[in-house]
Amino acid sequence: MKAVILDAASLGDDIDLSPLRDAVDTLTVHDTTASDDCLERLDGASIAIVNKVLLSAETLEALPSLKLICVLATGTNNIDMQAAKRLGIEVRNVTAYGTASVAQHTLMLMLALANRLPLYQRDVADGAWQQSAFFCLLNHRTLQLSGKHLVIVGQGELGSRVAALAEAFEMRVSFAARPGKTDDQRPSLHELAPQADVVSLHCPLTEQTRHLVDAALLERLKDDALLINCARGGIIDEQAALEALREGRLGGLGVDSLPAEPPRDGHALIEALGEPLNLIVTPHNAWITPEARANVVRLTVDNIRAWQGNLDA
Repeated sequence: MKAVILDAASLGDDIDLSPLRDAVDTLTVHDTTASDDCLERLDGASIAIVNKVLLSAETLEALPSLKLICVLATGTNNIDMQAAKRLGIEVRNVTAYGTASVAQHTLMLMLALANRLPLYQRDVADGAWQQSAFFCLLNHRTLQLSGKHLVIVGQGELGSRVAALAEAFEMRVSFAARPGKTDDQRPSLHELAPQADVVSLHCPLTEQTRHLVDAALLERLKDDALLINCARGGIIDEQAALEALREGRLGGLGVDSLPAEPPRDGHALIEALGEPLNLIVTPHNAWITPEARANVVRLTVDNIRAWQGNLDA
C-alpha cells in the first residue's frame, strides 16, 4: 500500500516519520508540493497525507487509486469534502494533538499582555529605564489576573484546558454560548462582554463565528480588557480591534492567526507592531512544540491503522 506525504516540511525536520513508514508498504515524502504537482505525486497512491495542500475535486477525480486522505491537522477546508465523499475517498483528520501547547501559548499571551510586556520591552529598548529618575518604570498600568474574569468562547478540550490554567491563577472563568449551537443555553459573548477582563477565543471559524468580535462587541468591553485569539483569523474583526487598541478602548490584543496565512500581502496588525501598542502577533505557532507535532504523527498512524482495520473487517 503506497502512501505519499505532500507537505512534510509543515511538521518540521526534527519529527520522526518512521511510525508512518511502518504503517504502510511504501512511503514517499515531499517537503512541499505545488497544486500543479499533486496529480503526478499522488499517481498510484492509496493514501494521501497532507496538511495544507489543496486537493480539489478535479484532482481527486483524476486519482482512481486514492482511497484515504489523512489530514495532518484538525481543519479539512483544503479538501473538497463533497468530492471525496462522492468518490468514496475517506478523509480522516487529527484532533486534540496540541491541547497542552496551545493552552500554554494562550496563557503566555494573556500574561504578557496583562503585564504590558510589549510596551515595557519597547521602553527598555528605547532607553527609558536607563534614564529613569528612580529604580522602576510604572508608566503602563498592568493587570493582576487573580480575581479577574476570563470569558472563553469554546468549551471543547482546548477551552477547558485554558480554563484550568486560568483558575490556577485564581481567575473566575465563564464560558460563552458558541454561536450556531441552537441548544447552547449559556449567556452569549455579547451578554458577558461588559463583565470580562479577558476574552479568549477557542472556537472554529464558521459563518456564525466570523467577526464574532466586531466593533459593536468591542464597544461593550472594558477599556482595559484583553482580547486573545488562538483560534482562527477572522473570528475577530482585526481592523476594528486595532482601532480600539489605538484609541485606548482595548487594553491588549494577542493573536496567533490571521485570515490569510502566510500573510504575503501583509496585514494591518503586522504593520502596527512598530507602534507603541500592547499588541502581540505570533505566526500561527501555538501548536508547534515537538510533543504536539509528534502527536500529529501518532494520531495519523492511528487513522491509517483504523482505516486498514475497516478494510480487513
